[in-house]
Amino acid sequence: MSIFEYNGSALVAMVGKNCFAIASDRRLGVQLQTIATDFQRISKIHDRVFLGLSGLATDAQTLYQRLVFRHKLYQLREERDMKPETFANLVSAILYEKRFGPYFCQPVIAGLGDEDKPFICTMDSIGAKELAKDFVVAGTASESLYGACESMFKQDMEPEELFETVSQALLSSVDRDCLSGWGGHVYVVTPTEVKERILKGRMD
Repeated sequence: MSIFEYNGSALVAMVGKNCFAIASDRRLGVQLQTIATDFQRISKIHDRVFLGLSGLATDAQTLYQRLVFRHKLYQLREERDMKPETFANLVSAILYEKRFGPYFCQPVIAGLGDEDKPFICTMDSIGAKELAKDFVVAGTASESLYGACESMFKQDMEPEELFETVSQALLSSVDRDCLSGWGGHVYVVTPTEVKERILKGRMD
């Protein structure tokens, strides 16, 4: 078993019309044993940028603390919030810095940039970015997430339709992966509001 699969995870971010959704499962396991069913994988950096961290949970928490620290320094120095593209570059640089002993994480970054244009990207554990205009996935359920998102995604979805699509994609994908699941956690972000919802899924 790969170290990335040790705790299990499923993460997906999807763009809509001037909005985006980011969703994750809620299971924290140690291989096949479930430890917690309310684990938080998605974090708010500020109102327009969200970060999801799949992979080894201990490394995810350490990396998140470093990123919050660096973002607060940026806010003090620049007196503004980071744009999603800038934040993605920061995450990439921090990961690449540790490339010889990497954080075992696959981050998913989603945000609203200039003129409320949604931005999503994912990267590997050494910070090689993969940008997308539709959706990005990460975690142990990524293969089934690719299939579900590919078949359900439509251009320019409104926030409610985007929520339905990303939720269905997540729930149907984690049912095909025994290391992730136990419900879902979805954020839908528009220029004016952030909606957070908890999904109930199969409890096995």
